Amino acid sequence: MMRRLLFCILLIASSMSACLASGGKRIVFIGDSITDGNWGCVYNYRKTSAERSQTDMNHIYGHSYVLFVAARCEAARPEADLEFFNRGFSGHHLRDLAARWQEDVLDLNPDVLSVLVGINDIPELLEHGNYEQWTATLRSLLQQVKDQNPGVKLVLCTPFTTKPEWAEGVARLDEIVRSLCKEFGAVCVPFDTMFAKLVRKAPNSGFWIWDGIHPTPAGHLKMAELWMKKTRLRF
Repeated sequence: MMRRLLFCILLIASSMSACLASGGKRIVFIGDSITDGNWGCVYNYRKTSAERSQTDMNHIYGHSYVLFVAARCEAARPEADLEFFNRGFSGHHLRDLAARWQEDVLDLNPDVLSVLVGINDIPELLEHGNYEQWTATLRSLLQQVKDQNPGVKLVLCTPFTTKPEWAEGVARLDEIVRSLCKEFGAVCVPFDTMFAKLVRKAPNSGFWIWDGIHPTPAGHLKMAELWMKKTRLRF
């Protein structure tokens, strides 16, 4: 019993210290609606970060996996003065992220940058096959961050879907994301693999991803757990 208690104490202490294992305190999440979670929208949807509330703590993180990550880390380390920023926007393609990259990434100068994007690009990519351009755009954006802050920790998340007609396109993007992770020394968060396993054992078809694209609250919690496990921002 004493050995088990000691193990639990050491595990908690180690995990709480890992909340800062990234080496930074400013964590930015950027992406589309999966990340967005309607953050900063007190009454209705807002189109830009400047139009959204930056102070209303009821809505500051939205209701996506970002909320779970931020809440858990802040609760575990209130003295650490961690700063989390949700910069997801519903409906955005990679080109939309590029258009707001200065305001929503570079101006924030993150210590940790997490990117999840691509699902809205799938119809165009399947039709036109512009995967090389998509890759070049994301590579350029990541390089801009590295040039500004060589010590930034990059986290690249793989897109996912349960739409059979989109599976091929998503698989191509997942390969690209994994390749860029190796190129930039980024942490890879394999949401595609995680959801594939979860969906196979799900009690019903929409339990984890309700419309083929967007996770349920349970799905977002699983995303947060995997994100923290892979980045070591956990407790």
